[in-house]
Amino acid sequence: MTQTQTPPRTGVTAETKPAPRGGTEVKGPIQQNRLATEEGRISVAEGVVQKIAGIACREVSGVYAMGTGGSRAFGALRERIPGSAGPNVAQGVGVEVGETQAAVDLDIVVEYGVGIADLGRGVQRNVKQSIERMTGLEVVEVNINVDDVHLPETDEARGESRVS
Repeated sequence: MTQTQTPPRTGVTAETKPAPRGGTEVKGPIQQNRLATEEGRISVAEGVVQKIAGIACREVSGVYAMGTGGSRAFGALRERIPGSAGPNVAQGVGVEVGETQAAVDLDIVVEYGVGIADLGRGVQRNVKQSIERMTGLEVVEVNINVDDVHLPETDEARGESRVS
C-alpha cells in the first residue's frame, strides 16, 4: 500500500474567496486588497507611481541621474526654459499599474566606483518599500537598467589650467 503524500504548505493558502457582486466564487491564493474597502475602491494613477519610484530611486546614494542619454539631454534643455516646472522626477521611470499590483522599470546612471549590484539591490528595496507604503499596491518587480557611469570631473574638463 502506498500513502499519498501532501506537499509542504507554503505561506499562501488556497481558499474560496467571497464572490464579487453578482459574480461567482473564485478559488485561488488569498490576497489582501488594501485598495478595495466597504466604502469603495481606491485607484492609483501610473503618474503617481512613477513619481514615487523616481524620488525613491534618487534617494539612494550612488545614483547620479535617471533616464537614457536622449531623455537626460531633453530634460536638461527643459530645465533651462524660464517658467518650466523644474526637473521631471519621473524621468527614466516606466511603470505598469494594475488594480492591486505594480511593476517598475528604471534607467539609471551610476557614479563611478559604486558597486552596481549592491546599488541595484538598494534601489530595488527603497523603491518597493516607498511604493507599497504610500499606495498600498504590491510591487511585483523593480527592474533596473544601468545606462551609463558618471565619471568624476577633472580639472581640464572644468576649464582650469594645470599651469600658471
